[in-house]
Formats: sequence, structure tokens, C-alpha cells
Amino acid sequence: MKLNRIISLIIIVLAVGMPALSGIMKIIGNPNGTKLLEAFGVASYRIELGLSEIVFAALFAFPKTMKIGFILLASYFAGAMATELSHHAALYSLIPLVLIWLAALLRNKFIFLPGIN
Repeated sequence: MKLNRIISLIIIVLAVGMPALSGIMKIIGNPNGTKLLEAFGVASYRIELGLSEIVFAALFAFPKTMKIGFILLASYFAGAMATELSHHAALYSLIPLVLIWLAALLRNKFIFLPGIN
């Protein structure tokens, strides 16, 4: 039982930490990230995208706002994946998206069942 709790906590920390760190890197202007954003044509929105990731991750981190944070993060990374697919780029957004879904499932199994809690 304790091992399950530790694994769940690691997945949740990664699901919150990856978008938050990505947002920080966008805001400070990491050259690698900026180059990728330029390739997708969204470099002018670097600050807004970074702030969005940080806010969405913060919403997902707190239990009372976890559901809206989940929806926003999942939508953000699904859009990022669509952009990557349309530009024939590597699917960098797939890993955070999977972690977010796993973390949501581990935190609240009823989030995927409509009409329950």
C-alpha cells in the first residue's frame, strides 16, 4: 500500500511540475524552447503561454480546483500535440498529457464518471 502511495505522489508531482517548469522556461526565454516556439509560429505568445502553463498547473495542484486545472491542462497539451502533429514535429506534449491524465485518475477516480462527485 505504501509503494502505491509513493508512486502516485511521484506521478502527481511530475504532472504538476513539468508544466510549471515549462512555463517558467518560456517566461525566462530559454533559447531551445524559444527556437521551438518560433518554428511553430507562436514565439510572440511566449509569455502568455508560459503564464498559462503555470496557472493551469497551480489549479491542478490544489484539490478544490483540480477538476478545472485538469480540463485546462489537458486542453492545453492536446492543443500543443495538435500543433506538433501539424508541423510534423516530435510529440513532446504527449508525456505531460499522459502524466496529467494518470495523476487525475489517481487523485480522483470519479473525475472520469459523469454525474458522480
